[in-house]
Amino acid sequence: MAQLADLRARVLTASIIGPVALFCIWQGGVWWSALMLLCVLGLGWEWVRLCGGRGRGRAGALVLVPVLAGALCAVLNFPLPGLLLVAIGAGLAWWLAGELSGWWLGFGVLYIGIAGIALLELRHDGAAGKGNVVFLFLVVWASDIAAYFTGRFLGGPKLAPAISPNKTWSGALGGLLGAMLVGLGTALALGGGAPLGAIAAVALLLGLATQSGDMFESWIKRRFGVKDSSGLLPGHGGLLDRLDGVLAAAPVAALIGLASGPGVHVWRWV
Repeated sequence: MAQLADLRARVLTASIIGPVALFCIWQGGVWWSALMLLCVLGLGWEWVRLCGGRGRGRAGALVLVPVLAGALCAVLNFPLPGLLLVAIGAGLAWWLAGELSGWWLGFGVLYIGIAGIALLELRHDGAAGKGNVVFLFLVVWASDIAAYFTGRFLGGPKLAPAISPNKTWSGALGGLLGAMLVGLGTALALGGGAPLGAIAAVALLLGLATQSGDMFESWIKRRFGVKDSSGLLPGHGGLLDRLDGVLAAAPVAALIGLASGPGVHVWRWV
């Protein structure tokens, strides 16, 4: 019964935040910028708490100020100065917060700051940016959902029990298959324009990044001895729990977009 209640909470929360996210992606502009700034602040606050600090203390300032400054630069379409501010902020966190805690705080600045800038910059590319971010999020969601249900129904050997005891090889493979199928469907619905193999390859790459981000966040939580990053999202835990795959996949998508050139969808990379 507890698992059923948890699933209901997950579905209810997803049914609210999913449409909100898609609306903001579709509208772009101030809607997407506001959502990203809120997410960056929330992710930064959760990261500080994971590291044992307080959002209103020095640790909070060392993380929240540079990630917000970097995101604001990206909102104004100055991604490179934003990345520079994030890098400087990470260095200051390493220097001012002590050896071990400073390393973790500084890493959080890079981890959250780079992903936030990538998401903002990816959306700035007009109509292609809209399609690219929709493609990214649907592939990430498909990977998460397919992995969850495939793993629960098929079970089998554990993927990395020392890091995340619930993840299975069947779930990982199911997640990648789901990412490719949804990626193909999304790209074709948004105009296609590329061989199916190329689209599937990009979706597979983003699916692998998504699962790597999920595994990394599981390791981080185990490292700090917590079950969830926070309780902001019922059934999901916190923003870090929900966006771990996005944080890893967004920079990959942004790099593909940069290599593809302006006005080109990420799945049309060849």
